[in-house]
Amino acid sequence: MVTMTSRSAACGANGRLQGLYAITPDWPDTRRLLAASEAILGGGCRLLQYRNKAATDRQRQEQAVALRGLTRRFGALLIINDDVDLALFAEADGVHLGETDGELAAARSRLGTAGILGASCYQSLDLARSAARAGVDYVAFGSFFPSSTKPQARRADPALLSAARAETGLPVCGIGGITPDNAAPLLHAGADMLAVITALYEAADPRLAAERFITLFEEKTP
Repeated sequence: MVTMTSRSAACGANGRLQGLYAITPDWPDTRRLLAASEAILGGGCRLLQYRNKAATDRQRQEQAVALRGLTRRFGALLIINDDVDLALFAEADGVHLGETDGELAAARSRLGTAGILGASCYQSLDLARSAARAGVDYVAFGSFFPSSTKPQARRADPALLSAARAETGLPVCGIGGITPDNAAPLLHAGADMLAVITALYEAADPRLAAERFITLFEEKTP
């Protein structure tokens, strides 16, 4: 089980909240999921979020535990979407919650001070402020581009990234239809992380796709 009690451990993890942030698709085929995730991690990704809205509870447990082993092998962080219980079960590094997925303060209490807690803030700086007060470690905004995962999602303004970073002092993440070809404006606006599903997992070569994103971050670094 996760027993995260050291703030120094949290600070160490939070220093790694940057770069490509892969999010898994709703795939029932665990072997396919692991193969693609391994390729993405092999391409340099060190942040992986397990998100599967279509799986059964048992399948989610099996996939999360398998991904925990895989991320450990690559020295990557594993974040669980929307489910503190599953994060604790799989010994993940943390949890990401949406606006309706539970109280951030309660999640922080259960994770301990060293568990990573992220929050979706959509198009709202006010949500980012509230999340920061609740003790999150990063805030995410989107959708910035048309997304096949959430086709009806409203668009976010890239200016939110720099504004949230300035006001909260937290790492900021962009999400929603991001590809290597459209990501540059978000990085220029201050995104610390780019959360990506389709452009990685549906790519003909997931490892090469990950490498392309990593190159963008390397080019951003002075």
